[in-house]
Amino acid sequence: MKLNKETLIAGIVVAVILTAAAVWFMPAGLREAPPLVGKTLDGRTLTLEQLRGKPVLVTFWATTCPSCIEEMPHLIELYRDLNPKGLEIIGVAMAYDPPDQVRALAKQRQIPYPIVLDTQEQIAREFDNVRLTPTTVLISPQGRIVHYRLGLVDMPKLRETIEQML
Repeated sequence: MKLNKETLIAGIVVAVILTAAAVWFMPAGLREAPPLVGKTLDGRTLTLEQLRGKPVLVTFWATTCPSCIEEMPHLIELYRDLNPKGLEIIGVAMAYDPPDQVRALAKQRQIPYPIVLDTQEQIAREFDNVRLTPTTVLISPQGRIVHYRLGLVDMPKLRETIEQML
């Protein structure tokens, strides 16, 4: 079969369109999570690599964000229920939040999971340039982003998704 120029061009166009569609509609679970390296409130260096093999919920928050404060008790409950089974949660305090304010709120709310200070905005940049809070990212045990949400999360749905990973 001999291909003419128009058929070849049409084939290339279709291939480009299909490739673009595949990338556009690719499930989030196929995207590798950035490394997330940061200092916790108690001075430890925390990385996602250390937590490989476990589902990790990364929550970007601020002390001045009413929705973040509203969500905190639910995240604490989720952590207390599912951390013994393998879930890890990392709170990432936004760069504009004064560290002393972050420490005070974490102590007042008795947040049991590690809080990382993103003072240089490095983590926020790596996670698609997070600017608004709360932003929640669920990472599979294989290190892939499976859920990315701006605003309050649907806690029952999130819990169900995490439990399937444990």
